Amino acid sequence: MNTLQAFLIAIIEGLTEYLPVSSTAHMVFLSSYFGIQEDDFVKLFQFSIQFGAILAVVALYWKKFFDFSKFNFYLKLICAVIPALVLGKLFDDKIEAILGNPIPIAIVLILGGVVLLFIDNYFQNPTVLKEEDISIKKAVTIGFWQCLAMMPGTSRSAASIIGGMQQGLSRHAAAEFSFFLAVPTMMAVTCYSVFLKTYESSQMKGYELILKSDQNIQLFLIGNVVAFIVAVIAIKFFIEIIKKYGFKPWGWYRIIVGVFLLIYFSYLK
Repeated sequence: MNTLQAFLIAIIEGLTEYLPVSSTAHMVFLSSYFGIQEDDFVKLFQFSIQFGAILAVVALYWKKFFDFSKFNFYLKLICAVIPALVLGKLFDDKIEAILGNPIPIAIVLILGGVVLLFIDNYFQNPTVLKEEDISIKKAVTIGFWQCLAMMPGTSRSAASIIGGMQQGLSRHAAAEFSFFLAVPTMMAVTCYSVFLKTYESSQMKGYELILKSDQNIQLFLIGNVVAFIVAVIAIKFFIEIIKKYGFKPWGWYRIIVGVFLLIYFSYLK
């Protein structure tokens, strides 16, 4: 993977991480299109650049995250992220196995798109309009919904937003809580990948792979900076789109991209 490829993958990560379109599906296609060899560092890079996307949420909602007087906000995030931490650890190997097969990812992308076409009609009478009104029970339930995103192609954002709407949250409130929940979730994934996980072929931990060469360090830094900048723009864009049009545009987008990827990986590649 060269600098240009890392730059483009980081743009895709920043654009798609918080949108209900599956960042994994997009990165898998881009890596395949460029013929990038999926070695240990490439796998780590795709996880670790989420750190830049995490910082985008913290930067945009810094008043929320650094208001230490609101303990209940932190408690809800802690409770909501527990299901993903437990189930993610249990199914880590199975998730990586699916990442090696893009066909199931494309199929899930299409199915998720069909769901988004009708989700606005199904949840029309929200009772929770802001984060302060989300109970601990609702937060934990949304956390379990988020676990559906362990199947690559599902989209963590889509799963948690739909879970929020199922719990009575408005589209805006569900999207914002999805952003908030992404911070501890993705922070845990990034820290696990970088500091704890030992990669099989190299028998190195993530931080050892990053520090292995100057090029790896450079790609890691470029990836996170680009993902941060693009994610800031994407989050603002997404909030405005769902206010005006709901989730149907994203549903059609997922279906179109999913069909394209299915054809590409089945017949063209």
